[in-house]
Amino acid sequence: MNKKVTVKTIQKIKDSGEKFSVLTAYDFSTAKYIDEAGVDIILIGDSLAMVALGYDTTHFVGVEEMEIFTKAVARGTERAMVVTDMPFMSYNVSVEDALKNTSRMLKAGASAVKIEGANDHILKVITRCVQSGIPVMGHLGFTPQLLNTIGGYNIQGKSLDTTLEILECAKKLEDAGVFSIVLEMVPEESAQFICENLKVPVISCGAGKYCAGQVLVSDDVFGKYSEFKPKFARKYGDMKTLILNCAKQFNTDVKNGSFPSAEEAFHLKEEELEQLELYKGSVKC
Repeated sequence: MNKKVTVKTIQKIKDSGEKFSVLTAYDFSTAKYIDEAGVDIILIGDSLAMVALGYDTTHFVGVEEMEIFTKAVARGTERAMVVTDMPFMSYNVSVEDALKNTSRMLKAGASAVKIEGANDHILKVITRCVQSGIPVMGHLGFTPQLLNTIGGYNIQGKSLDTTLEILECAKKLEDAGVFSIVLEMVPEESAQFICENLKVPVISCGAGKYCAGQVLVSDDVFGKYSEFKPKFARKYGDMKTLILNCAKQFNTDVKNGSFPSAEEAFHLKEEELEQLELYKGSVKC
């Protein structure tokens, strides 16, 4: 069995000039298959609010739900590093609350947590988390939890000034102790410049090919979630059609009587069947 992926593994991959992969998972079996496929990091993304729970944005998922999904994914994972997204407002009120909530995810089976932003409060939270033995993955560029403040799904780092602002925030995250940083919806050239000026690995989420890692939502990769597909998401399968076809065929087979077949049912032995038939014959309706 391959060795467990850790923060040191990710840094070594980056330093060697190689790449690492990140996919989201929200349940035991999906995590198990992604792990077997050799993906390096499995992220329990707060994207589950939309793709698994049907909410409109990530804002509606809470700590309790993230904890449940983390437990499921962790049980299905042997090699990959498990990282849990800290949901909206789970780390913004106080450092004490943030430590309490992040530690819950590690107790649930995660190896690290992901936190969005780089303001003074968040930098304090990250510093305290790292000091307490809780590895943190940062997140800059487009930050979904600030969707209403940003004003929509807008590309970040489109100018030199904004690129330099992101780099400055990234360096602060680096100083605070993050082991990696997700960069979301940033032009490839801007992301390349940011990567070249950081020591920690940068993970692209729609930030081009020059980052050390690439992350996508598994439901986009598998073709399962069809309500919206980001420009940067590559579809490798068509689970929507597969699930629809299987469900339709099952529905048809049930209604026409072809399911279950004799082979798919349990049967009495001949002696017990004879006794049942005799009893049925003796009973008057």
